[in-house]
Amino acid sequence: MILYNSASRKREEFVPNHPDIVKMYTCGPTVYHFAHIGNLRSYIMEDILEKYLRYTGYNVKRVMNITDVGHLTSDADEGEDKMLKGAKREHKTVMEIAQFYTDAFFDDCRKLNIKTPDVVEPATHCIDEYIKIITKLMDTGYAYFAGGNVYFDTSKLERYYIFNDFKEEDLNVGVREGVEEDTNKRNKNDFVLWFTKSKFEDQALKWDSPWGVGYPGWHIECSGISMKHLGEDLDIHCGGIDNAFPHHTNEIAQSESYLGHPWCKYWMHVLHLNTTSGKMSKSSGEFLTVSLLEQKGYDPLAYRFFCLQSHYRKSLVFTWENLDNAQGAYNKLIARVAALKPDDGEVDQAAFDELDAKFRAAMDNDLNSSLAVTALYDVLKAKTNDATKLKAIGAFDTVLGLSLLEKAAVKREELKKEQLAAGAFTILSESGEVDPEIEAKIQARQDAKKAKNFAEADRIRDELKAAGIEVTDIPHGAKWKRL
Repeated sequence: MILYNSASRKREEFVPNHPDIVKMYTCGPTVYHFAHIGNLRSYIMEDILEKYLRYTGYNVKRVMNITDVGHLTSDADEGEDKMLKGAKREHKTVMEIAQFYTDAFFDDCRKLNIKTPDVVEPATHCIDEYIKIITKLMDTGYAYFAGGNVYFDTSKLERYYIFNDFKEEDLNVGVREGVEEDTNKRNKNDFVLWFTKSKFEDQALKWDSPWGVGYPGWHIECSGISMKHLGEDLDIHCGGIDNAFPHHTNEIAQSESYLGHPWCKYWMHVLHLNTTSGKMSKSSGEFLTVSLLEQKGYDPLAYRFFCLQSHYRKSLVFTWENLDNAQGAYNKLIARVAALKPDDGEVDQAAFDELDAKFRAAMDNDLNSSLAVTALYDVLKAKTNDATKLKAIGAFDTVLGLSLLEKAAVKREELKKEQLAAGAFTILSESGEVDPEIEAKIQARQDAKKAKNFAEADRIRDELKAAGIEVTDIPHGAKWKRL
């Protein structure tokens, strides 16, 4: 598999550090509000990566943090404490806010078929890990204490900028726009590892440390949580492109200074979801949630389908018209899958392997999800039987996550009910399941009755009953259930 590595700015063959496991880390949400669909685009594409690694036979361990500590809007002591802002807005405690929006985030993930990572760790659970890392950085001269806070000293690094080649004079004093100068810093790019002095005197979450009562800086969280669960090396670190600088840059600085060796081999960054007026964000007011899509009548998986139709390294423009088109195409795809007959012969393994090779070629090409979707349509057009097509669609969908077989089964039942209403002979199961073998026998029983071969019809009924299947005649059809 070829992946684009943001750190090297090159397409590289993926070779994990260890043959028996792929260690994958994902920057999780700051749980002070609902995730917007722009945030969720990153998680969809990271989910695709994890599932494809598993599809190709890798053993994957994926870890995600939950930022439930202060998380300032900037890297200096500026902006707003997001968790405190959420608590004040809703008249709840910080931890109540954190739990509510953590649950909401994973509910959105469930609706979008995003797999929950193997380990989900709230930042507040790992204070000892942060203190351990910061203490060593202090002891080895990579960090210093000034004005009540502990800072990382970027001047100690041979190379600080990993993802962007900035010139020092081109940077704002505090790294990000609108940030005032922090006079405690020795260098413009130095960043806080631990706060004890902050304008947030009402900060709800504070812990004791060797440097006084305070709380960790944002960047130290991911380093500490990753090392706690994945050890001293990492294969893939994922996140949105806005995290590349300064967050991921600072993660590399502190992690490699602490460890004394390279830390993460591959970096995957997903580009923004934009609206016609610019980047989607909570602060800009362009704030669309999965719940809002549902309220407007869209299937959340139509949004996933929309995301799959573009490459993760390209910005994607969201409009309602674009989502309408995606919903329409998704509905048609489900209808085409529903039209396939599950009992149409045996699987042709050679034909399946040929279709699978096209799918893998697309995904091996830096997760080209749009070509992978094309491979789905190639299955529908392939000159092979429906059983082979259904096996291929089911296999590919373990990666793409569009629930095609499940939704196609529901569609078939809906069509049967429509046929029943129209007077055609229709076979329904009380549980809603589809079993081609049982349905074929019920149809054979009906054909025998039409031919007035009632002995054969009774024989088939008794055979089904002996197998634990009860058949009930209904107007224009039959209904069956398992006893």
